[in-house]
Amino acid sequence: MNKESEKNIDFQCGYGYGKSLDLAFDVALERAKASLQSEGFGVLCEIDIREKLKEKLGIDFSKYRILGACNPPLAHNALKQEMNIGLLLPCNVVVYEKNGKTFVAAIDASKMLSLVENSALGTTAEQVNQKLQRVIDNL
Repeated sequence: MNKESEKNIDFQCGYGYGKSLDLAFDVALERAKASLQSEGFGVLCEIDIREKLKEKLGIDFSKYRILGACNPPLAHNALKQEMNIGLLLPCNVVVYEKNGKTFVAAIDASKMLSLVENSALGTTAEQVNQKLQRVIDNL
């Protein structure tokens, strides 16, 4: 981890890795997509939670996007090890605003794939985590 990313990391939970950015939401969103692409991930889906909550519930919510990201070689490897792993794919990255800051965070693939209890997935999960951490660190 570089010094810049160490300074900005303030998202810690048992299932993800992320940081806050001093960037506008739209800029952070585009940087997250570009960083995912640089690590071999494609964004399969993008869910605008703010829009959906307004549409379905009439609720005003902060800007919040879920990016469903997939690295095809790693997904293929995981599917070869565990056909039902698709229930846990793609890997999610979130970009949101809270208290005037923009946050970007990624799922901890090792934690997510541990649900399956298939030790053959350990190496793949670690590779995914290394890539996703670089995605966050490079923002």
